[in-house]
Amino acid sequence: MELVALPAFTDNYIWMLHDGREAIVVDPGEAAPVADALRAHGLGLRGILVTHHHGDHVGGVAELMPLLADPTQVWGPAHEKLPIPVHPLNGGDRFALLGQSVDVLDVPGHTAGHIAFVIRQPSDGSAPLLFCGDTLFSAGCGRLFEGTPAQMHESLARLAALPGETRVCCAHEYTLSNLRFARTVEPHNEAVARHEAWCQARRDQQQPTLPSTLALELEINPFLRCGHASVRQAAQRQDPRVTDQPVSVLAGLRQWKNEFR
Repeated sequence: MELVALPAFTDNYIWMLHDGREAIVVDPGEAAPVADALRAHGLGLRGILVTHHHGDHVGGVAELMPLLADPTQVWGPAHEKLPIPVHPLNGGDRFALLGQSVDVLDVPGHTAGHIAFVIRQPSDGSAPLLFCGDTLFSAGCGRLFEGTPAQMHESLARLAALPGETRVCCAHEYTLSNLRFARTVEPHNEAVARHEAWCQARRDQQQPTLPSTLALELEINPFLRCGHASVRQAAQRQDPRVTDQPVSVLAGLRQWKNEFR
């Protein structure tokens, strides 16, 4: 199985997983990058996965549906209004696609019905895959457009419980911006400094910084480190209303990040 990050818009990634014959794509906000990649690799389109309703994740689905061998093979969240018909999914569901067993996790926060997809045991024996949409970013998390800090904290904890080697396939190239914020929160975190240098070199070569891994995110991502004293104290210095509770810390961090430049 080959994993490919297809750039879209200015900073989106549409994730494509293929076996050399057929492909799955995740969150195709644009159709053209997918159609071009299918032609370039000589692939058929086997299925489309959607994590949430935002246009930059679902906008290209209708145009891609005629390319599907079976036009019903579109999967998405049960509790979000989508512009195309999908197999409705809830956390705990499991289905098979392209020879892979795909688990569904409920991860509300960014949107009310956001879901994530996990391939725990890829058929080629490679590390697990997490397609997390806009819930988890490398060194960051999504804005709380529809959910609460408590929901986001629970969703991130659900993702953090996956194996450390899990490949984190985020939907945006926000890594350097997020790392600048992470360095502000934890200026003495050496893992952040090392990863920022690596990511800058990747971007200088116009290469993606993704996928990340959960093990790395647990070292560098302040939103996954709300129980660490260094993160809590930084959030409290920024906003004295932040309590010692991790949910309060996450809320303080998210507001801080919203205003961070």
